[in-house]
Amino acid sequence: MPALAALLSGRGSAVDYDQLVSSDSATVAEEEYLQSLFWLQEAGLPMTGANVARAMQLSAPTVHEMVGRLERDGYITRDAHRTIAFTESGERHAEEIVRRHRLIERFLTDVLGVPWDEVHEEAERLEHAMSPLLEERMLAAIGDAKTCPHGHPIAAGARIAGVPLADVEVGAAVRVLRFENEAESLLRYLKVSGIEPGLEGRLAERGEGHVVMEADGGRRCALTSSVAETVSVIADPSPPPRTALPEQLELGERYGR
Repeated sequence: MPALAALLSGRGSAVDYDQLVSSDSATVAEEEYLQSLFWLQEAGLPMTGANVARAMQLSAPTVHEMVGRLERDGYITRDAHRTIAFTESGERHAEEIVRRHRLIERFLTDVLGVPWDEVHEEAERLEHAMSPLLEERMLAAIGDAKTCPHGHPIAAGARIAGVPLADVEVGAAVRVLRFENEAESLLRYLKVSGIEPGLEGRLAERGEGHVVMEADGGRRCALTSSVAETVSVIADPSPPPRTALPEQLELGERYGR
């Protein structure tokens, strides 16, 4: 990848690999959970183990074990009701890893030409070994881009409130903001469906278990209702703002889990 090689090289000398290794002691698994917790906080949803399980589509016992580790390692606290809160270091680390993840996704898409439904997993691999130097050069490479390819703000605090596509009434004008869940199989399903952040059109159909958005060019994008819950949009007329967390994602017969 010539663009990545050029980014990694500095005035003729390659960046030492040791510079790319995170100085923080959090494990990769802990960082993945910190990302999910940050998204819950960013979306205004309660930071609970149950919501983490829904967001990551994992079992409650698996999440409970990792949340306990995060608490023991000083990244979070839990109150008497088991509601989670970041410690100062936990919030700082979560914000940093989320920013790096979204920046890498944008760089891979815009600079290296990787399809947006493939960059999430690649960013997961790269985000844990990223130096400030590499981050600075990626920021320069993406220009004035403000979001990742899935619509999430790169800078903390820049999130635009949206509503789930599943809530929109038939006939309403719609602009897609972002995909709240970035699971690889889900992104592939969304890509095949023809829907993407920035797409504009109207809600053409909403039935039992499915919704259909018709883009301005006439293309029809059909999604299952549970997937439509994970697509945030701006709509006119608009239902009340809400971020949805489906108990289980149903991608349809072809893409079902």
